[in-house]
Amino acid sequence: MNAGGIEEIRKFPGAGPRNGLRWVLMTAATPTAQSTPLSTPQGTLLLLVRHGETPTTGTVLPGRAPGLHLSERGRVQAERVAERLTGLGVDGLYSSPLERARETAEPTRACTGLEVNENAGLIECDFGEWTGAALAGLAVLPEWRTVQHTPSAFRFPGGESFTEMQERIVAALEALCAAHAGGAVVCFSHADPIKAAVAHALGTPLDLFQRIVISPGSVSAISYVAGQAPAVLMVNSTSEPLSGLRAAL
Repeated sequence: MNAGGIEEIRKFPGAGPRNGLRWVLMTAATPTAQSTPLSTPQGTLLLLVRHGETPTTGTVLPGRAPGLHLSERGRVQAERVAERLTGLGVDGLYSSPLERARETAEPTRACTGLEVNENAGLIECDFGEWTGAALAGLAVLPEWRTVQHTPSAFRFPGGESFTEMQERIVAALEALCAAHAGGAVVCFSHADPIKAAVAHALGTPLDLFQRIVISPGSVSAISYVAGQAPAVLMVNSTSEPLSGLRAAL
């Protein structure tokens, strides 16, 4: 029997070798079962927010030093992030333990009513002996070229390597995806960890991650679906509403 239908033999008048009949093989299509639409897995949306400006932004490498707070402009940027999140159902808020990140998260906490959870995986890179150094002074060091062009080969003296930093934040984001599968999570972090996370999601080598710009108060969005590569929806966004991001999943 034909696998695709039912076969039937019929006789029709016509020239035949013996009895004037010819035999014709007829195939009737077998109705196929109605296909069931495949369900699309719901992606987990992670929004990576860089903290707002501080009095030393762009001039000093503050690292993990405590006591650095948002400037007036940084507080305005933090309020703007909360406004942009209006209409987007948020399931969790997470922040680097450092003050400037937690202060950036505060307006969003007030708007959503959600608790801000500290997550060490979102903390700034450990710059070791370079912590607190002026960027102008660091830029003339021979090692600065490695930081900019071959960061995967660099470890800050007495501190963290860029590779360790990337592995740390990627592991933290994967854990948050598992904890909030199908939801939307806002993470308040720092420029270099966010750049490293975006590079990883894009499949960009770590040695090229310095080409990514992450501004104070900006939002970058990544969608994660189990079994699929991440999808980068937005990078370094500082203006448009974020409520429509769910439609992109």
